[in-house]
Amino acid sequence: MIVGRNLKIALAALAVAVVIGLLSLRGLHGRVQRLAQLQTTEEQARRAVLAPPISTPTDVRVQAKIFWAAGADKVAPVVVELPLSADPVQRSKQVLQELMTNPPTPDQRTLPADALLLSFYILPDGTAIADFSDALASETPSGILSETMAVNSIARTLESNVSGLHRLKILIHGQEVDTLAGHADLSGFFDLNPLSAAPTHP
Repeated sequence: MIVGRNLKIALAALAVAVVIGLLSLRGLHGRVQRLAQLQTTEEQARRAVLAPPISTPTDVRVQAKIFWAAGADKVAPVVVELPLSADPVQRSKQVLQELMTNPPTPDQRTLPADALLLSFYILPDGTAIADFSDALASETPSGILSETMAVNSIARTLESNVSGLHRLKILIHGQEVDTLAGHADLSGFFDLNPLSAAPTHP
């Protein structure tokens, strides 16, 4: 009788512990979700100050193709309706801002959340110069796949939405760098409109 009673007590205590554990896990999950939402809200607020939406008098809503991650080693277009400018410089800024700020899911992000486009201009020969903040280099995961995807997402997004661009040069805080984060070559230019975004050298 004593053994049976002790077994019942032990089982009851175990059941209470399981219930408490489940409740704690549910509470932890809720806190994690709230924290993620808070971080997203803070990121959006920071971007609203540092990189406000770009609007021009010639904006027209069109179906833009933005290239986000599609698996671990490639990017693919996602069609997004955006108001885009007729001015190629402003249009380029608009599509790159969309690329950086609004990936459909966190797993599809190719550029760091803190990365900013500092400036963008187009030379008479169709060379696009995109100058990004230090975060593009410092916060992109080091590795040939992640770095190549970051570069490809930028190049493919530009060539699919802005006509007249022939090649791309990526700068980090106004400076030329050899690599993005140790692997992807940024010393040359990236051809736009051909199928591959392989760097070419002048």
